[in-house]
Amino acid sequence: MPSSNPVTRIFVISGPGGVGKGTIVDALVSSDPRLWLSRSWTTRARREGESPNSYVFTDRESFEQRLAAGGFLESTEFLGNYYGTPTPEVDDGRDVVLEIDFQGAVQVKKLFANAVSIFILPPSWEELKSRLHNRGEDAPEVIALRLQNAADEMAKASEFDYVIINELFERAVFDLKAVVHAQRLKYSAQRRARADVFDA
Repeated sequence: MPSSNPVTRIFVISGPGGVGKGTIVDALVSSDPRLWLSRSWTTRARREGESPNSYVFTDRESFEQRLAAGGFLESTEFLGNYYGTPTPEVDDGRDVVLEIDFQGAVQVKKLFANAVSIFILPPSWEELKSRLHNRGEDAPEVIALRLQNAADEMAKASEFDYVIINELFERAVFDLKAVVHAQRLKYSAQRRARADVFDA
């Protein structure tokens, strides 16, 4: 578990579907070797053109077996498919990044009170609608449900430590990197990571 390492931090990144959080998170993690991304599991089929690394795609039986064994920090069912965040298995000092939905973020914060929560917002409601429609992946009724869920989630953005607006991709990535860097510069973090400096 990541909490067993005093240096490790947990960054919980959430936001409505279609906001582009996956692309932002991938850019963050690929640029920082001190970060470890926990890939969520899902029983839904991989979409056309979707990266095979976006999720761990699995079947319901395998998911339920892992769930019964306590192998997920949090899990939910949406549109008939399971989604779950596996318990991180990293203990080498790297910080853990979790990209999960709002409900999952709430559950993780209950488990790890010191986890840093970050919510990604679209630049406007119309832009989010446009992104979901232009993906061409879902039927109209599914898009309507996703938008309803998005409205519910966005109304609770105030419950997160940080909010980033994904208007310009480069700026959003910069902002996310800034949050990570700032957390590492906190006194308590520096004191743990560089005890030799403070003891001297």
